[in-house]
Amino acid sequence: MRLSWRDLGMPKADRADGKTVEITGWPVTALPTKRANYFLLTPGPNCCAGCLPRNPLVTIEVFAARELEIDGSLRVSGTLHVYPDGPDGWRYQIRAARRVGGVTRRTLLAASPLVALPIPAFAQPVTGVTVDIHSHAGKVLYVNSNNGNEPFTPVAEPMRQGGMAIVCLAMVADSPTTHVTDNRIRPYRDPKPGELYAHSQKGFARLHRLVREQGLAVVLDAAGLRAASGNRPSIIISAEGGDFLEGKPERVDEFREKWQLRHLQLTHYRPNELGDIQTEPAVHGGLTDAGVEVIRRCNRLGVVVDVAHGTYELVKRAASVTSKPLVLSHTSLTQRPSPWTRLITPDHAKAIASTGGVIGIWPIKEIFPTFKSYADGFARMVDQVGIDHVGLGTDKLGLLGPSTIESYAELPQLAAALGARFNTAETAKLLGGNYCRVFETCLA
Repeated sequence: MRLSWRDLGMPKADRADGKTVEITGWPVTALPTKRANYFLLTPGPNCCAGCLPRNPLVTIEVFAARELEIDGSLRVSGTLHVYPDGPDGWRYQIRAARRVGGVTRRTLLAASPLVALPIPAFAQPVTGVTVDIHSHAGKVLYVNSNNGNEPFTPVAEPMRQGGMAIVCLAMVADSPTTHVTDNRIRPYRDPKPGELYAHSQKGFARLHRLVREQGLAVVLDAAGLRAASGNRPSIIISAEGGDFLEGKPERVDEFREKWQLRHLQLTHYRPNELGDIQTEPAVHGGLTDAGVEVIRRCNRLGVVVDVAHGTYELVKRAASVTSKPLVLSHTSLTQRPSPWTRLITPDHAKAIASTGGVIGIWPIKEIFPTFKSYADGFARMVDQVGIDHVGLGTDKLGLLGPSTIESYAELPQLAAALGARFNTAETAKLLGGNYCRVFETCLA
């Protein structure tokens, strides 16, 4: 079985435990040598053992049947052993390894998405707290499936594997009234009075059940934010769409206290009582007066306001009335907007930045087919609004198509791609530092 580095941390690699596998990478030893029967294999070149990536999903221990030449890239075959809690920190071993043929550049490029990155970029550690600003990981959206008992998929373990400290995990408020039409999510009926309020109660209950079952911490304040790490994965309770408010700003207090809500996206896929959305004709001319009051209430209560999906008119009014930074959690930049697009223009982005806020770049594979192109998407937004106003918003399990990031375990690959464009401090801001600043400012 041939493995790629993207397979590590995924079911394909774990199911290969005890099987013969083949993989291509770069060997590294503790001391300089041309031959060895024990070494570590990584997807990118390393100058020394001290520059090894820290994540176990991008390093394989190799025990060769006999000494192998380790000059440059190497393709090995052997028996894979998977150790989720390996005593030395490595998850994967290949034993009875032998060298397989030669390695062409085409083979190498197919084997690893990181080979084109410079050595310092791959070795560069990510400091600070990493945050996904918008996610539906774990199948949290399956509120009514299987009588409300749809099994969750892993969230905490991939976060630990990839070093993801915090995920803003979102319940979706309007899903009973929307469906997919022509590859677009659209509203197809009006909700009954109280329907989305009741649905959201169930949605938050399911979200909290996932938190309990997987041993995730819930971030409620600055102390919880600072305590979160890749070894202590945490959640910020979020809502996508304020439809459960039904135009009643005082309900923000109720959901903050009862369900620990700390991040509220005003609109989703139906123009609701708070404002208009990008993907449907405008109804209100932007943000409504009720939306203004919701923003002011969130500002007082320490709830982050997210204007993703809102029209430019909504965002402009939101920016004019908020006293705290705004978030636009998942989008990317366009210079030529098409009808009903979820992408935003530079002016739209600058309205968010003017509040001190942050814009999350989402990993739509059709737009960003590789980690390098995804990093380029971050860079283009940085060019427009500055390094302090861009972050990561995966919309995990919320995208209609494939994602560039299939698992949080792949976060080191994104970090490496960003490290080729930005220094350590800048990369840390993009991968969570900017959102942490916004979150703490909103609490103050």
